[in-house]
Amino acid sequence: MIKPFRIDIPEADLDDLADRLSRTRWPDEVADAGWDYGFPLARLRQLAEHWRTGYDWRAHEARLNELPHFITEIDGQTVHFVHVRSARPDAPALVLTHGWPGSFVEFLDVIEPLSRDFHLVIPSIPGFGFSGPTHERGWDVVRVARAWAELMRRLGYERYGAQGGDFGSGISLALGAVAPHQVVGVHVNYLPTRPDPGADVVLSATDEARLDKVRELMAHRPPYQALQATTPQTLGYALTDSPVGQLAWIAERFAQWTDPRTPVDDERMLTDVSLYWLTATAASSARLGRESQRQAPSCPVPVGVAVFAHDITQSVRPLAERLYDIRHWSEFDRGGHFAAMEVPELFAADVRDFFLTAPRLTQD
Repeated sequence: MIKPFRIDIPEADLDDLADRLSRTRWPDEVADAGWDYGFPLARLRQLAEHWRTGYDWRAHEARLNELPHFITEIDGQTVHFVHVRSARPDAPALVLTHGWPGSFVEFLDVIEPLSRDFHLVIPSIPGFGFSGPTHERGWDVVRVARAWAELMRRLGYERYGAQGGDFGSGISLALGAVAPHQVVGVHVNYLPTRPDPGADVVLSATDEARLDKVRELMAHRPPYQALQATTPQTLGYALTDSPVGQLAWIAERFAQWTDPRTPVDDERMLTDVSLYWLTATAASSARLGRESQRQAPSCPVPVGVAVFAHDITQSVRPLAERLYDIRHWSEFDRGGHFAAMEVPELFAADVRDFFLTAPRLTQD
């Protein structure tokens, strides 16, 4: 059963957040630390004070509630989603999937332009926000993809496209694998390509530079990734108890993964952070990193790739083409990991180009 859903955070939870922020026990910091030791103290104090005294959750909650929200239960798990129907009755359907530390909030600025041409389904990943927490093992990207296939079936969509970045990329590709007769194509704005010494491909100097960046990341695994992939429960205690801890954990990703020319504004970032805090899903969202370590099935449907210059890594096309049926490839000189938030006009146009103009996917 699909039921309408309205966001209505209890006032007591907002009072508790303000109280905890006011009683933050701050660490010291060495002089002129900058980013050498992690998130700078002065910047985090500024964000925390704005969250406590300047940020208005109720105003943002009201704007979020202007969207049509729903919940349903799939595979024993509550699944929250936004469902925006296009004014065009014959419009194709498109499921948009966020990543970590994102949420459905990632897509707020692209809903209007994309809904001109698509019926949009924007779920929250199980374990995240209003789809959380999860209560059992096994919620990896493949299981999420199966849940998406069931969700689209319940909504009456027999054929649809899938789009995602970060974990949303893996989920969207897995959706193409588990529902190849329903998914017309997959568009991703994050597609890691690992070095493959055995690949018989010609790589440009740009390709080699991109692979050097990947090798550096593989040699020095980011701390957040290591913790979430190994001990998400231990991490969850701190993030669920301390709003400043949750803020620092997510704000650091936004600071490091966005293009400095296209930053995500503090209000939007705090709305995203608030969703994690107010739903107490720090631990369950982090578990996705631990659960999703098995090899996902290969995706047989057409794939479109958008590469943004300031993402964590940039895809190498000759290597990607060995793994996927690439029908569309775009390179952008601005934008980062949160492309739909940073450069919504570029993001929306590329998604539209892939599904409506680049390949004739409906003929496949």
